[in-house]
Amino acid sequence: QVQLVESGGGLVQAGGSLRLSCAASGRTFSSYTMGWFRQAPGKEREFVAAIRWSGGRTYYADFVKGRFTVSRDNAKNTMYLQMNSLKPEDTAVYYCAADSSGLGRPNNKNLYDYWGQGTQVTVSS
Repeated sequence: QVQLVESGGGLVQAGGSLRLSCAASGRTFSSYTMGWFRQAPGKEREFVAAIRWSGGRTYYADFVKGRFTVSRDNAKNTMYLQMNSLKPEDTAVYYCAADSSGLGRPNNKNLYDYWGQGTQVTVSS
């Protein structure tokens, strides 16, 4: 069974940085797409970034381009989200997710089979 565990969330001032981690276990992820999503109170869960585990191609939502970077460490089976220049509107619970087919549109949350429990990111103004 696939398990995804996020860490690294917290409280930061606007303009600051955080790095989220998603430790994955239970399978070989070479064919997977791994993604980051977020959900703010009263809003739908939205796509943030994704990476194809094989090849490392990355995808980003327009609102994070140039500020966030997604990466992975194959040896550690861990995905990261480096978040710089954080804004109060980035406040949300951040989730990592895994798409076992590895072929779907990375920004489509309905294609992801597995989800972590989420980590809170709060950006103060």
